[in-house]
Amino acid sequence: SLLFCTEHPFGHLIDTLRSEQYEERRYFNPQKLSDVRYENLPFCMRVLLESAIRKCDGFYIKTDDVSSILDWQMQQNQAEVAFSPARVLLQDFTGIPAMVDLAAMRDALAKQGVDPNLVNPRCHTDLIVDHSLQIDYSKCAIQSPPTPTDESHGAAVRSPAGRPSPRGSSSGGHCAGQRPGHRGGSVQIENTPLLCPFHLQPVSEPETMIRNQEMELIRNKERLQFFKWCSKAFKNINVVPPDINTVHQVNLEYLCQVVQEGEGFIYPDSVVGTDSHTTMINGLGILGWGVGGIESEAVMLGQPVSLTLPQVVGCKLVGTINPLATSIDIVLGITKHLRQAGIGGKFVEFFGPGVQQLSAPDRTTIANMCPEYNATVSFFPVDDITLQHFKHTSTDHPKLVVLEDYLKAIKLFKSYGDQSEDPQYSEVIEMNLSSIVPHVSGPKRPQDRVAVTCMKEDFINCLNEKVGFKGFHVSKEKQATQVPFLHEGAEYNLAHGSVVIAAVISCTNNCNPSVMLAAGLLAKKAVEAGLTVKPYIRTSLVPGSGTVTHYLNTTGVLPYLRKLGFEVVGYGCATCVGNTAPLPESVVDAIKQGDLVACGVLSGNRHLEGRLCDCVRANYLASPPLVVAYAIAGTVSINLETEPLGVNSEGKDVYLRDIWPSKEEVNHTEENIVIASMFKELRSRMEKGSTFWNRIESAESALFPWDPKSTYIRCPAFFSKLSKEVCAPQSIEGAYPLLFLGDKVTTDHISPAGSIARVSAAARYLQSKRLTPREFNSYGARRGNDAVMTRGTFASIKLQNRLIGKTGPKTLHIPSGQTLDVFEAAERYQRDGVPLIILAGKEYGSGSSRDWAAKGPYLMGVRAVIAESFEKIHRNHLVGMGIAPLQFLPGQNADSLELCGKERFTINIPQELMPRQQLTVQTSTGKSFSVMALFENDMDVAFFRHGGILKYVARSLLL
Repeated sequence: SLLFCTEHPFGHLIDTLRSEQYEERRYFNPQKLSDVRYENLPFCMRVLLESAIRKCDGFYIKTDDVSSILDWQMQQNQAEVAFSPARVLLQDFTGIPAMVDLAAMRDALAKQGVDPNLVNPRCHTDLIVDHSLQIDYSKCAIQSPPTPTDESHGAAVRSPAGRPSPRGSSSGGHCAGQRPGHRGGSVQIENTPLLCPFHLQPVSEPETMIRNQEMELIRNKERLQFFKWCSKAFKNINVVPPDINTVHQVNLEYLCQVVQEGEGFIYPDSVVGTDSHTTMINGLGILGWGVGGIESEAVMLGQPVSLTLPQVVGCKLVGTINPLATSIDIVLGITKHLRQAGIGGKFVEFFGPGVQQLSAPDRTTIANMCPEYNATVSFFPVDDITLQHFKHTSTDHPKLVVLEDYLKAIKLFKSYGDQSEDPQYSEVIEMNLSSIVPHVSGPKRPQDRVAVTCMKEDFINCLNEKVGFKGFHVSKEKQATQVPFLHEGAEYNLAHGSVVIAAVISCTNNCNPSVMLAAGLLAKKAVEAGLTVKPYIRTSLVPGSGTVTHYLNTTGVLPYLRKLGFEVVGYGCATCVGNTAPLPESVVDAIKQGDLVACGVLSGNRHLEGRLCDCVRANYLASPPLVVAYAIAGTVSINLETEPLGVNSEGKDVYLRDIWPSKEEVNHTEENIVIASMFKELRSRMEKGSTFWNRIESAESALFPWDPKSTYIRCPAFFSKLSKEVCAPQSIEGAYPLLFLGDKVTTDHISPAGSIARVSAAARYLQSKRLTPREFNSYGARRGNDAVMTRGTFASIKLQNRLIGKTGPKTLHIPSGQTLDVFEAAERYQRDGVPLIILAGKEYGSGSSRDWAAKGPYLMGVRAVIAESFEKIHRNHLVGMGIAPLQFLPGQNADSLELCGKERFTINIPQELMPRQQLTVQTSTGKSFSVMALFENDMDVAFFRHGGILKYVARSLLL
């Protein structure tokens, strides 16, 4: 325990944080090392160093790890260090096998007379049940409902602006497109009644939500009951029930702490997670990245993550953001810049004065884009903007004071405008934010981007060009054509470039609150300036969810959008897929009469020529505020910098710059109203729980009551031969190759995650349990059943096994000469007491990290894998399951050694096994060759000696 500080190798670094505003806190202060190298470290490396100092125990984490991190400049890309994160984040698909393993460990220890309550996660773990819901029911279609009427007057409803309501909208009576008595609604973000998506009137709880929950309870009853048992049986684990939020949002909005407290100390928050969006958390100054199932399980059980000290690229942001650039422009611009910089596998840390212009949501979105530019993390050190964000998310004041004082005390608080605080990086790439120019895409393809400042010039070029990807080939003399027409008794003119469709849609990347708020704030200023949208333009507002509608309403901008004609028409795919209400006949006639290139502008993700409407040939994708701007202008043939959008009632020109909301204004509204409201709602739901979850019954026992009839949850056989004594490493004698594989065998080949084929070993098992093929579900859904997952190991139809010479999930049972399913062959070998190995080529285990790609072979009886090279994470997984990863020596492989794969192999393993030791392999044909045992450290050797990390931890509780 850290409480025994007199024995701690870095006990002399313990310091005390004192203030009149809070109780004293103790912490390890790296500054007391009095080493100038500390302040030169990137901030993310300082987090690693603090963890290594605090967790140093001489076995898992050694003083050499501390020295290596401190000497990061010289040790990057060379030294291997251990890192103990503050917590583990699991989603349910990856969390269920981990928790099943812990439940099985309790059973094994209880059989040995040990109190099963001793088995708990040693590292705090959050498990979010968010992957189980399927949509079986949805509200009725809203794409083309009849024109609604007011029941009390029987007249067609008109909008407050005096124009007909867009198709699908209403302001009275039943929700459009719904039957009387049918209940509908939207997601709420505060403790307010659920809102009808059409006219914002309170309605009862959505029937669709209730029925989907009922189906979820039926389909996932076994899994949910198991999770409920886990939440009560285990300590140090927090199970977030379904119907709360997705894993990455819960992590971002509820679980993150920046500074954690435990074992008598405060320390920086950090996390490893099995969710691909784990990296979002780096935007708030919390170090975190994604790991595989066995790695996360190891951390849960108290083992550190092993990593090679990474290179850290400093991304310096300078310059001023273009006033017209939205958050999406900024995020995509930075993502593109980093992708071009070639930073694969490195850490990225942001610094420079430009960072101060990025809001907390901007930062988390950039951090979430790590996979797009192939970085491991994108770290934003904590600053005043981060503190303001936490202030708005209901973090109490005393905790904020502790957070700020502590981070400043250990130099983890950043003032981006102070260059003296800038650390040293492996390399620095600079990006001028003023180079990020807002773009639209079009007029025919989404990949054809056009800078807003060049829009008018580009459109004229499109008119001139021959018909093709961009061109319309309109002759010079016809480009000035104007066609007058009447609409609702007034005369208007249409020309080439006239906007006739304008749709604000918050789907895909436009779900960012800031861009929708910007559209609303622009609409507010436009209305206040006396600007209008011509009534013949088909305007619409399609929020991605009721939450979007709610925050537009809460911030007071929705009435202004409605005043310009942008009314909520429903929730679903609309304009993008061509579900636009017909244009007025007079507009269509004018377009045809002048053979005009009319335009549609939308903030969706699809706009192919003629897709919105067959008479609208030019279509542009734009940010929501630009959609509103072009709708007001009435044309895309305009330079928004130099030409006015329109004229107000006083005859004065109004330019876009006059009504465009500043980024500060948008950020202020987002943080103070939207985010504060959303976080308040999430915390309320977390505290109250859900009726759906609360009514699930589960056992009140230390041991899980396994149901022998269950096909989802089953006690695995990992502890079947658990003994108190640890045997010395045993040589592998007379092993047959189960498979003889080539290069780049992925984890998808080893452990498929998709559907279960009807002719597979797993299918036969499920059929024996009286399940029909429709009830098979997928391997991913059945990760809690080792019988299914073992039978699914090497069940890929794309597996190329040289023992049989063709593709498929088959292998040769060498003693009999029969071709069998891989599982059946392995089962026969095990029955005969014959050990197994796998022969492979380069990059064995590449692809997605998958725990069953190591667990499955282990349960099949595979003792070693001999390959030319291994994917690092999969190598760690093999070691974690007690399988020896053995590498051919440089220049050698199965072909050069003339191995046919039908020999028997004996691998001599010494009792005093050492990391990276060369071992001798002998074959039944008399050949002998050496391999390198890829055990990287003493911890790896210990895991192998025990038969894997699960048995290692179990035995530690037996002693």
